[in-house]
Amino acid sequence: MDNKVAIITGGGTGIGAATARRLAANRWRIVVNYRVSRAEAEETANVCRAAGGDAAAVQGDVVDDADCRRLAAAALERWGRIDALVNCAGLTRFVDAADLEAVTAEDFQSMVAVNVVAPFQMARAVAPAMKSAGRGAVVHVSSMGAVTGQASSPAYSASKGALNTLTLTLARTLAPEIRVNCICPGLVDTRWNRAQLGDARYETVRARYTETTPLRHTLTADDIADAAVWLIEGAEWVTGEILMVDSGQHLGMAPLKAR
Repeated sequence: MDNKVAIITGGGTGIGAATARRLAANRWRIVVNYRVSRAEAEETANVCRAAGGDAAAVQGDVVDDADCRRLAAAALERWGRIDALVNCAGLTRFVDAADLEAVTAEDFQSMVAVNVVAPFQMARAVAPAMKSAGRGAVVHVSSMGAVTGQASSPAYSASKGALNTLTLTLARTLAPEIRVNCICPGLVDTRWNRAQLGDARYETVRARYTETTPLRHTLTADDIADAAVWLIEGAEWVTGEILMVDSGQHLGMAPLKAR
């Protein structure tokens, strides 16, 4: 995989950073995109370089189409190619799902902008380089909320459902050169989830998830990164796939343990 190039939006922390590290260990070159936290993106880039790859932290707001095109141009200017795109940047706001008044029109608009429009714009920005090279891979990071309708807010679930549908559309329109797939993670043990829920509530949610999913495992960022890397490097004939990486959450509650 020497010399291959990936752009990872939201690459400074969480799933994006874990994916960057995994690819860098396989000697990929990474554009670590960030919107605000330059220090964290630079730290991830340093880890990538130490792992054997190369990396550059590049600021950009992926809601802005011009910034999306600038990210693609930065990769091409520095390394001359784009082989993969991982859309990790996302937005939500935690609300009581039963309180419909807690979700505003602005919530919907901002989540759709980040969770749907931005991945489309990024895919559009990298498509010419991938088409010219004759191959490429796009991976969207969605959510099990897109499948179950249960997540941090109705707006988030709806936006991620739209991202799943966008995956199918792009898989058709960008074939045969570009494969487009999507990962729907279950509960992922990240700093972001803990900060949103608070330590006490998060531990309650995590314990319940671990106890009730068939595989009895709360996911890590590395678990999702492993799936993303497989879709990029190993799944040569897979496109339009909505991959649920959720410890079996979609199967329903796990059977009770024998006592």
